[in-house]
This record gives sequence, structure tokens and C-alpha cells, in this order.
Amino acid sequence: MTAIITQDMRVRNADNFINTVGTDSVYFFIGRSQPWPNSDTDVATPVDRVADQFGAQQKMVALKRIAQSDVTNAITRYNWISGNTYAEYDDQDSALTTKQFYVITDDLNVYKCLKVGSGASVVKPTGTNVYANPEAADGYIWKYMYTLSGTQASKFLTNTFIPVNTLTVDDGSLQWDVQTASEVGAIHRIRVTAGGTGYTSAPTVTIDGDGAGATATATVVAGVVTEITMSTIGNNYSQAVVTISGGGGSAATARAVISPVGGHGSDPVTELGGFFTMLNVQLDGSEGAGDFPVDNDYRQLGMVLNPYEYGTTNVATATTLIATEQLTYTGLSGGNFAPDDLMVGQTSGAQAYIDSVDTVTGTIRFHQETGSGFGTFQVGESVEVGGVSATVNTLVDPEAEKFSGDVLYIENRSPVTRAADQIEDVKLVLEF
Repeated sequence: MTAIITQDMRVRNADNFINTVGTDSVYFFIGRSQPWPNSDTDVATPVDRVADQFGAQQKMVALKRIAQSDVTNAITRYNWISGNTYAEYDDQDSALTTKQFYVITDDLNVYKCLKVGSGASVVKPTGTNVYANPEAADGYIWKYMYTLSGTQASKFLTNTFIPVNTLTVDDGSLQWDVQTASEVGAIHRIRVTAGGTGYTSAPTVTIDGDGAGATATATVVAGVVTEITMSTIGNNYSQAVVTISGGGGSAATARAVISPVGGHGSDPVTELGGFFTMLNVQLDGSEGAGDFPVDNDYRQLGMVLNPYEYGTTNVATATTLIATEQLTYTGLSGGNFAPDDLMVGQTSGAQAYIDSVDTVTGTIRFHQETGSGFGTFQVGESVEVGGVSATVNTLVDPEAEKFSGDVLYIENRSPVTRAADQIEDVKLVLEF
């Protein structure tokens, strides 16, 4: 038995994830203030196993909820460059989404190639005609799909990906006009599969199928059918048979290239292979009135679905959450505590790594892991790091319940240094 997962399924999974962001609580997190075991130039490769998920949650420092406006479908970026050769749309090409059959121009317009010329593309696709452009001097036919908005470009356009969406309501854009003007089941191109021999005049091209209205003419060069040009593209075809007759020759064959469901331009996400999703999350300084500390770096980021508020089974909805435990101290002596120090309770014997220190409020944020040791700190005991010591005044719970929610994504990186006047623009791309 053989089977495939279709592109439509992949796009649906991407869409479902975007809808999940809109209906559930999906949080972006940062964590792991401690260096990687060998060195920070040897970043560990995350593994899809329970131990790695526990580890990520154990070292989690802070979380920020992802808004639906922070996520979009995306496609691989192919720039139009004069002299490049591009691929053409073909309903029978199983590898189509791995090819450069669409482009983005410096005008931020996205075009799909319906027909290639005999070589490189040298005429830049232009215009926003809701129908396909006429054939250019280089033989290419381009179909305008949409133009990126300023927000789309600044938030989601990268060197390797382009945001894409399919409109469900009229937003007054040209894209809506393109979608509604699309020709269902049209035939924009007939591909010559064999040129035949002996033709002394242009043969008759007949198109039979479950649609209507498509007509075409053939071009003959030196007795061979070299091209078939559409006169009218027709509509409502899902199957078509092309017959070439007359003209004094024989053996020329061709097949119709039928537009996708809904027609070219009706559904950019599906047509262009939008089974990637891109998330854009910005961390602005200490974010959330200090929830994201700026006095330490991080080496891990990711996403978690529906974490709980601490001590409950209520799904968290706050914009930001503190994931670490905290303590406040008094009576500091011998210097200052610092991030990454190993803090030891002198009565309890508890040990933990310091993630952040606020010397103004006398607050330490910390986490415990196998490298630090465990235990529970006690109010009134002394905590020490080398010659630095202080007395624990209060113990403060995190805002997110440890190990709650589903870890959806883990990414390990070299250390990312944070600062109060810094904005980190994080873009994550997921392939479905």
C-alpha cells in the first residue's frame, strides 16, 4: 500500500496552527542562562524527547503570549532577478513547490509564472492587472497575485521567506480583486509534448473536457508544431484532452495545463505552497515591567501551548509571565550576587543558579537543575555565593506553573545578550 500527505494537508496544518494561536494561549519563552556543556560555540542540538522538554521547562525564565497578528503563512522567497530562469506552473508537476515558479519584485509585488520563455527572464513583471499579464518580450507570462503591505514587509519579510495570506473578506485591496476575478478551471497554457513532423500549415487544436470555452492555435516551424497559444482560456475545466489534427503532418501531441481549484490567484496560500508559518515576537527591554530580565543572556527559546497559572489548572492568559522562582533578601554583605552564580542555602542546603538580580528591590530570580542541585530555601536562612551572603526575607512563587502546557518548539542558540534599551526581533519559521 502506498500513500502521500498532500500539500493541502500541509497547508491545513499550518492554518490550524495559526488558528490555535488565535484561540488558545501560545507563549514564546526564553531560557537557559547557563553556558552549554562544552562551550558556547558548541550549541547543543535539541532532541524530541521528554527529557529535553523537561529541561527546557526547568530552565525557562520568562514567557510572552503570541498574538494572532504575530503569525502568518509564509512561502520561500524567490526574488525576480534579470537573467534568472524560472519555472512555470504545471498542474502535473509533483515537485512544483520546490521550484522558483513565483517571484517577488522590488515593488513588493508577488507574481506567479504561468509560462516560461525559451530562456532567462529579462523583462521584469510589472503591473497589478487582476488578470494574467500578456506574454512579455522574453516569452514569460506572469500572473499578479498580491502586494505586501508595509506591516507585512516590516514584520515578516526576510531574506528567505515571504508572508502570504488568503483573504476571506473584502479589505479594499488589490488582492481581493485578484481573488474574486480568478477564472475557475481556466486553461492558460497548452504544453506541446511532441512536435510531430511534416506539417505544412498550422493544424487545428481541439480541446475537449468537462469545461467549456477554451480555444487555441498552433504555430509550425520547419514542419514541427513548436507552440500552442491560447485564444480563449475557458472555464470550469478539471480535465481536458488536446487533439491536434490536419495541417498535413502527424504525431504532434499536447496537453492542457489546468489552473488550480478556484483559478490562479484565488487562494495564494495554497497555490504558492504556504505550508510554512512564521512568527514574529519582539522583546522590548525588560518587557512586562521586568518579567524579562536584562542582566543575563539566554541560549534557548521556544513555544509552549496553554501553560497554567501557578498553583492552578487555569490556562494562563497574561501578556507576560515569570517562569522562575524568586526570593527577596536583606542584610547583604561581602559584595553583590551576580547572574549565573551558584547560590547555596546555609541551613536548608538548597542550591540554585541565579538567573537575575535586582539590587534595588533585593530580589533574586533562580532555577534549579541537575547541574545545580535541588532543595527548598527557607525564610530566615543565609544564602551564600563565595564570600557574599544575605538573609532570605521572602520566597516568591513563579507566575507560570512549572511543567504545565505542551512544549511545541525548542531552539538552541549561542548566547543572546539582553539590555534595557534593546529590542529583540525574533522570527521563527515552522514547516508543516
